[in-house]
Amino acid sequence: MDSVQILIITAGANTSVTSYLAANLLERAAHQLDWQVQLECYSPLVALQEFSAEQIANADVILVASDRPLDLSRFDGKALYQGDLLSALKDPQTWLQQAKAQAQIYTHTPAPIVVAVTACPTGVAHTFMAANALQEAATNMGVSLWVETQGALGKKNPLTSAQVAQATVVIVAADIEVDKSRFVGKRLYRTNTRQALRQPQQIIEQALAHSTLYLPHTQQSAIDPFVDEGVSTFSSASQNTANSAAHQAYQHLLTGVSFMLPLVVAGGLLIALSLVFGIDAQSGTLADALQQIGIAAFALMIPLLSGYIAYSMAGRSGLAPGMIGGMLASTLDAGFIGGIASGFIAGYSVRLLLHHLTLPTNLAALKPVLIIPLLASLITGLLMTYIVGGPVAWLMSALTDFLNSLGAVNALLLGALLGAMMGFDMGGPVNKAAYAFAVGLLTAHNYGPMAAAMAAGMVPALGMGLATLLARYKFTLSEREAGKAAWVLGLCFISEGAIPFAAKDPLRVIPATLVGGAVAGALAMGWGAKLVAPHGGIFVFFIPYAIEPMLGYAIAIASGTLVTGGMYAVLKRAHSHYYS
Repeated sequence: MDSVQILIITAGANTSVTSYLAANLLERAAHQLDWQVQLECYSPLVALQEFSAEQIANADVILVASDRPLDLSRFDGKALYQGDLLSALKDPQTWLQQAKAQAQIYTHTPAPIVVAVTACPTGVAHTFMAANALQEAATNMGVSLWVETQGALGKKNPLTSAQVAQATVVIVAADIEVDKSRFVGKRLYRTNTRQALRQPQQIIEQALAHSTLYLPHTQQSAIDPFVDEGVSTFSSASQNTANSAAHQAYQHLLTGVSFMLPLVVAGGLLIALSLVFGIDAQSGTLADALQQIGIAAFALMIPLLSGYIAYSMAGRSGLAPGMIGGMLASTLDAGFIGGIASGFIAGYSVRLLLHHLTLPTNLAALKPVLIIPLLASLITGLLMTYIVGGPVAWLMSALTDFLNSLGAVNALLLGALLGAMMGFDMGGPVNKAAYAFAVGLLTAHNYGPMAAAMAAGMVPALGMGLATLLARYKFTLSEREAGKAAWVLGLCFISEGAIPFAAKDPLRVIPATLVGGAVAGALAMGWGAKLVAPHGGIFVFFIPYAIEPMLGYAIAIASGTLVTGGMYAVLKRAHSHYYS
């Protein structure tokens, strides 16, 4: 046979042995064919020696046996063949001959560049888990991806203007509204963190195939800098199933809740800290000062909730009327339900004015800073004062009276319902709805539902951690490691620690977390537990009087954990390859 110059690349997806073995077998087969061969083997077993420019230039053909994406741009214009490792291992000599015969001139097509933003209401778990899932999927697909996370501590890995400019498509995987103004003129695809976490590869594929150009909805944005700042849902790029009207409303609500949560947490913990010095704080004391600061934080909760619901809907122009409506909801005793109502009233008022109010060009500059805030505040204020406020205040009063008058049986049922919702989808819409309900009742000084919600919210992750101990032989090594992490996340009141297990085995995990959450919630309310801090998990135990009764509350969490862990340990299938 004529001597030919061959370059061979081997790369395995999961194991180092496969790539190393294939390289040796192919080299031996190539020598039998009297081919001159050079190898580039991607394996920790050998040092990587990349082909030089001279070797590539002199090569007759490049043969690639790989189970993972590789950057082949350096071989542009050369005869090249790509195949899988298994075929090369089965019959190396035949594979080499067929590969050489089928090699074609390789034309490099630049890999798509994707930028993404992930954000969830609390900015703790889903934000970062979705980012990691997208990053891993992009790596496996050979797609360049930069992800910006907007978490509880602000932006991490913020996207630069250069990265956005180079991007083929933008993915916004968020459960709240985020600033999209920097993406104007780019192809944009909108989804949520849950979908990005569950189906990251499919999300990237859909984004590349079905994204649409993101443009401001109104031509007035050129003269009105506040009309579309990317926080509204005006984008034509949002035409996918995740953005139904109901989903948009839910997303606006979660945006308001996400901005309100720091106030709730700070206010609740400050009031709890004031109790360290005793139940009755004397005027002028440190305890009284802490209590007043906490009360001030609680007083801002409803205006902030309402304001940022409107902000999510209509940009900065909605902030003032939304907050004014929220303050009216507070003074009218309409509570968090009134705050939600005023937020949507303000948001829709601004939207209507933006769409239908036209002004002469010389007055257009006054529109965002004077006319729209004034008119929207007037509409929101009058509706809240004369139409909405009274009925909602009556509803809040009735709800508060009902909760305060609950007997033992009804308290158990309400706790079980809240607990089941918290355990059902581990940070998803049902979980968030139950949590938002409990947080809202803090403004009415009703602390029982919050106790049930947090107790039940700790159970899913704790239960998965317990299951990996009770039925250790049923879990793989990686699952047992995930179980250790789940213990920590559960103690921190992060239900999402159970998601790795639920994603693999939802039909067994979800019933276990649902029942365990219901048990924890029912027992918490059955004990009459009260929790003044809406977050913190086990750390709240170290603040005197933050939880009462502490023993009953701890028993509720432990019982729910035992039920979830025991159920899943029994329900989970054991596979022969799991033993290790």
